[in-house]
Amino acid sequence: MSRASADYEFTSLSDFEELLADKPKDERWELIGGRVVRMMVGARWEHAALIQNIPRHLGNAFDASGSGCRTFTETFYTKERGLDAALLPDVMVVCGDLEPGATATDAPVVLFEVLSPGTEARDRFDKWRIYQRLPSLKHYVLVARDKPHVEAFDRVGEAWSGMRVLDGFDAVLDLPAVDAKLSLSDIYRRVLPP
Repeated sequence: MSRASADYEFTSLSDFEELLADKPKDERWELIGGRVVRMMVGARWEHAALIQNIPRHLGNAFDASGSGCRTFTETFYTKERGLDAALLPDVMVVCGDLEPGATATDAPVVLFEVLSPGTEARDRFDKWRIYQRLPSLKHYVLVARDKPHVEAFDRVGEAWSGMRVLDGFDAVLDLPAVDAKLSLSDIYRRVLPP
């Protein structure tokens, strides 16, 4: 592995996968466009609660409708070899079958990132540059941690449309690619007072 600077290590996805076997158990790593990024371990309880609320409510909707979609949180990778990327989105929706024993997918349909001061720039810019190049991705959702505010980007055909901004507990996030809706009151349940 070569070092481009004292702050970042750069490598290919193949080499990164080998590194993962040797990383300390208490660390989380991502590969963002060939750059190895050591992720924050431990977060404010609000961050963790939002990451629990989103998949719980989406999963209930998927179960009720008999959907083939399912949710994953923080430990299931989105990997794309051509982009030298191995990312751990806060919440991911995958539709269809997965290989037994899989630890990653290259076909997420919806990705959520919960914003915090330490990760917001990376989620908005670095990860978004990679996410929008994933052919399967239809919705990318940024969730504010400290107020009921959601920003959603949607792929329409081959192009990404403008950003939808949703504010307040009465707003509802429509995710037509997975035939689901998620109210901001459900996203922020027991995190922020209504």
